[in-house]
Amino acid sequence: MDSNKRPENMERITTKELADAFIAEQVEAVRKQVGDKKVLLALSGGVDSSVVAALLIKAIGKQLVCVHVNHGLMRKGESEQVIEVFKGQLDANLIYVDATDRFLDLLAGVSEPEKKRKIIGGEFIKVFDEEASKLEGISFLAQGTIYPDILESDGVKAHHNVGGLPEDMQFELVEPVKLLFKDEVRVVGSALGLPDTMVYRQPFPGPGLGVRCTGAITRDRLHALREADAILREEFDKNGLAGKVWQYFIVVPDMKSVGVKDGKRYEGWSAIIRAVNTTDAMSATIEEIPYALLHKITARITSEVDGINRVLYDLTPKPVGTIEFE
Repeated sequence: MDSNKRPENMERITTKELADAFIAEQVEAVRKQVGDKKVLLALSGGVDSSVVAALLIKAIGKQLVCVHVNHGLMRKGESEQVIEVFKGQLDANLIYVDATDRFLDLLAGVSEPEKKRKIIGGEFIKVFDEEASKLEGISFLAQGTIYPDILESDGVKAHHNVGGLPEDMQFELVEPVKLLFKDEVRVVGSALGLPDTMVYRQPFPGPGLGVRCTGAITRDRLHALREADAILREEFDKNGLAGKVWQYFIVVPDMKSVGVKDGKRYEGWSAIIRAVNTTDAMSATIEEIPYALLHKITARITSEVDGINRVLYDLTPKPVGTIEFE
């Protein structure tokens, strides 16, 4: 049987009972595959890698080595949450690398989106490789591959493993959730005891805030973006929109306009709100957000975030606009 094909009779995991049965089965399979060897995982804090990490910790404990690279483009509080959940609560064997300066120095002056993506992706591989090469006796590489990844590549997944590790580092792969759909991965994550904020985390591009801080990234504008984005998320949470809107975020373009603060003119950036709903990410509709809430978000961002003096709402569906804004 093709191990990359989901069996016809496999029940969709929708309940804690089904998730627990899946977890028990995978724990046994992983122990059998790995034995007493070590497994390496790039833990981004995203849903898939977090669920794989929690599952493997349950199966093999400290034999799993998690590497979390903070590229300085994470949303507010995300790296801290990874450390708190995995080191603090699950006692994981976690290596935390704060590579903020490395990434931001390389990105200085680069405004072209594709070039930014390449730099961030390439440097991520380098940092991960450096950490991997310091470790002894790693025999396996774990990945958060899920079933749509396999389907998208017709069952032949070019394993774009985290690090696209060098050819001479031959690792066998451990992919415990590769036959699951995203909604099932979330149910399994909850059954493993991961917090909802992690399990229901929004899709987040690999380059992180790097693609939402349009133009050449500067530290002050990146900081403003991170703070404004946190306010948007907090207000959506408080007002019951978090579960209803598929993806919502702030973009801060490299553009200033004149505003007034404390009776004086001052130049500031604009924060653009993007909030979309989609079923398949191929097309997306714009979410209707109550005006009262938009006013509140605007008031908070313009008063609490240094450097931002306007808030705009992006009304463009996909197609014409993409989901991300870069």
